[in-house]
Amino acid sequence: MPNAKRPCPLAALLAAVAVCGGDAVARVFPFGPRHRAVNDLANQFVPFHAHLWDLLRGRADGGPLLDWQAGWGTSFLPDYGTYLSSPFAPLVALFPRGDIEYAVYAITVLKTATAAAAMAFLLRRLGPGTWWWASVLGASYALCGWSLAEGTYNPMWLDGLIAFPLLCLVGEWSREARRPLLGPLVVAACWFANFYTAYMATLGAGLVLLVRLAVTDSPRLRTLGRAALTTGLGIGLAAPVLVPVFLGSRHAHPGVVRDFVAADGTDVLARLLPVTYGFATPAAFVCTAVPLLAAALLFRRDAPGRERWAWGALCAAVALSMQWGPTHLVWHVFATPNGSPYRQTFVLSGVLVLAAWTGLAHGLPDRRALLGGAAVVLALTAGALPSPLVTSWSLLLAGAGLAAVAGALLLPRRGRYGLLAALLVTGTLLGQAAATTAYADRERLVRLDDYPPWGPGHERRAAALAAADGWPAYRTDSGLPRVAGNDPLLLGGQGAAYYSSHTPAVLTETLAALGGGWTSRGRNLQSLDNPVTDALFGVGARWRDGAVVRTDVRLPLVTVRPPGPPPAYGPSPFRNQELLLGARVYEAPHAGACRVGTEVFLWAPDATGPARLGDHPPVHLLGGGPKRRAALTSLGVQRVPGLKPVLPGPGELGCLDHERLRTAVTTLRARAATSIHVTPDGIRATLPPGSTGTAVVAAPRIAGWHCEGAGPVSYGGLLAVPLHDGRTDLSCAFRPPGLRAGLATGALAALLLLGVAVGPRPVRTRRTPRSRPHPD
Repeated sequence: MPNAKRPCPLAALLAAVAVCGGDAVARVFPFGPRHRAVNDLANQFVPFHAHLWDLLRGRADGGPLLDWQAGWGTSFLPDYGTYLSSPFAPLVALFPRGDIEYAVYAITVLKTATAAAAMAFLLRRLGPGTWWWASVLGASYALCGWSLAEGTYNPMWLDGLIAFPLLCLVGEWSREARRPLLGPLVVAACWFANFYTAYMATLGAGLVLLVRLAVTDSPRLRTLGRAALTTGLGIGLAAPVLVPVFLGSRHAHPGVVRDFVAADGTDVLARLLPVTYGFATPAAFVCTAVPLLAAALLFRRDAPGRERWAWGALCAAVALSMQWGPTHLVWHVFATPNGSPYRQTFVLSGVLVLAAWTGLAHGLPDRRALLGGAAVVLALTAGALPSPLVTSWSLLLAGAGLAAVAGALLLPRRGRYGLLAALLVTGTLLGQAAATTAYADRERLVRLDDYPPWGPGHERRAAALAAADGWPAYRTDSGLPRVAGNDPLLLGGQGAAYYSSHTPAVLTETLAALGGGWTSRGRNLQSLDNPVTDALFGVGARWRDGAVVRTDVRLPLVTVRPPGPPPAYGPSPFRNQELLLGARVYEAPHAGACRVGTEVFLWAPDATGPARLGDHPPVHLLGGGPKRRAALTSLGVQRVPGLKPVLPGPGELGCLDHERLRTAVTTLRARAATSIHVTPDGIRATLPPGSTGTAVVAAPRIAGWHCEGAGPVSYGGLLAVPLHDGRTDLSCAFRPPGLRAGLATGALAALLLLGVAVGPRPVRTRRTPRSRPHPD
């Protein structure tokens, strides 16, 4: 095996063993009864991977551009570029559909192992050192606190963990004028896999390149020019996905706007220790061997001064930049994220590992350097003691690890002592990482929202929805109670529920106007169980109270509305539904009570608590803006004259007359399309002869729709086309905004890369000579 590749398999194995071992200790899925279905892992990543499974197997409603299943029809390419563009994601197709959680877990472990192998390869590429040290340090990087505490339930971020060492390798190629074709392709792969963390990894790799230029004799301006060109070409090659993702974010409903608040200094130092957890602090833990070796570099007399201080300054600068508002914004693409504000922490872990390896390139540290490094580590630990995040296990494992690693570094360098040293260091890594994994597993379930994992109940629900499916003749809604934020993708059907960073503003606004509920300040939309909206959006079956309920009071996907202005929504969802339907179907309550025989609906978006009508089962509301909004909900049919509902707070009542609704639907159905054909990227319909007015599609008017013969317009937030000249057909196609610009940019980058391929080759720069040979 080539010298640089020799440590990679061991690094990958160590990373996988530590992650799986920690999960087994915590008795977390798939090694025990505790589940992993928390936060965005349950809400987004598992459902999106389930949808990818359906796409790859040809079972999805929609295609790579348009998703007909969630949000009544949304753009899919931005979601793909945000959650699913990793080269590891298609591996879900190798698993059964019912084992989607196993598939996501396997991909998570595989990504962690790949990051370890990539860092180990980079370390051996940067300079000399014992091969097993490269394995341990590579695994230490992949098993940093950020990976174990945050990346594990945001598996798309783990592509950034892989990207950092790969982009540092591209920087080395630029410094040596090597790999002019492979470099841009690696950059493109990293940015394509996950642009968000790839951006952070690119910033970190750029800083590493500056340090490498400062400590070597490479031509600086020429190297920086090559690096900039390589990065630009790589990002350009990924533009067909990046541009639609960027524009998808611009059209999305705004999330929570936060101001950055730096974490307490003692908490920051505490997160350097194993077995700590905190959602709003940087998970900076990395195996004790890493900070010890990195700090020892500062005290090494056999290392050049500029090398010692350049790496020390870089470690300090990256750490401090996470705590300062302006640089915090630079790390996060100039927007404080909704959630953990320290998503760039993996770069700090990578820089510390590179500094540690730089010291090892000059041999093992002597006693003086080791003593200095240990003093720095102890000082940082002492500074963390006031933090409530520090646990007794933190101090025990940190102390034991420091003693074990220091002892390993003081052992004689040859014979059986070398094996003992390797066992001490490897044992420290595995013990600290597994314990940190287990602690984070337990703490996440206590501190974060959790959701029921996939089980027999979900399988029965998915099977019932599949049996009732009649798309595109009608929609089948996955209904309530919900499993997670993207139930239509996970369970099947075609509903209103949808949760993404790209939830369109028009969808949120339309659903809210009609009485929909949400969490995550309007980005996590819930199914709206209401007979009027079911009729308007062609819902013919939905899950309710443990079974599929069918109805024939529904419209086809395309209807024709009479000439006139589009509906202008007001504050009342009851009136807004009637405006979109074109008929009065609700009655106002008399003296606080509805007429007998009508269905009582409550609109109390800010209320939290139970609401009840007589002997009907209570309905539990969870509202309170701006984070949450309770949906318009049914309290049951009025059976007793004058009976008033018991409410948890102020609200508006509407009394639905089902006979009026049936009459209104029958009237509109007479003007509906006579045939409808839905494609993976559009819809076609035949309209009744002599149709006039506006053809309305029961899908949100999101940006990207194009229709033949006339530009699409909004009809109460829905896709609509004005009818002229006796037109009797409708043909609309969806193309995500930015797709053409992205394809053009990608083609231009490919042409430029081709020019680099056929142009004159640059003169290669010699690699930095090894400071001291080391036997493997």
